[in-house]
Amino acid sequence: MEQKAKTQDEGMRIVRILSKDIEGEMKIYPGLTKIKGISWSFSNAICNILNIDKNKKIGALTNEEVSKISEFVKNPKLPEFLMNRRMDFETGENKHLNGFDLDLQKEFDIKRLKKIKSYKGYRHMSGLTLRGQRTRGNFRRNKMKSVGIKKKGKKDEKRT
Repeated sequence: MEQKAKTQDEGMRIVRILSKDIEGEMKIYPGLTKIKGISWSFSNAICNILNIDKNKKIGALTNEEVSKISEFVKNPKLPEFLMNRRMDFETGENKHLNGFDLDLQKEFDIKRLKKIKSYKGYRHMSGLTLRGQRTRGNFRRNKMKSVGIKKKGKKDEKRT
């Protein structure tokens, strides 16, 4: 279901990998980075480990290669520094999340920070920056033009 390759009317092939449609005209190396949770280094590792040419177009992939890529992304056998969820808070394992799982886990982490009322949790609650940026000049809420003087119209000129 996830590894299907669709064809559009124009003849351009769209490949679906891990519930993300990728245009067939893209090369594999930058195309895999369109999937949420796959970085450039992870994409490079996928191409090297599975012996796939980086300059090959995604539309030219066979269904077997697409299924290989999706299986590898689900269960990667890579060094720890390429994982995006090292030392998970609940389990202590090194995981690699992608797609909706990554969004959900990020949301849970923010909720946990708010619940324990840590410094980062307070900053999240108040909508401020978390990592020590200065907020005097940047991160202004209302970037609209400030209230100016009302211009006189034709009706106002006749009254005076």
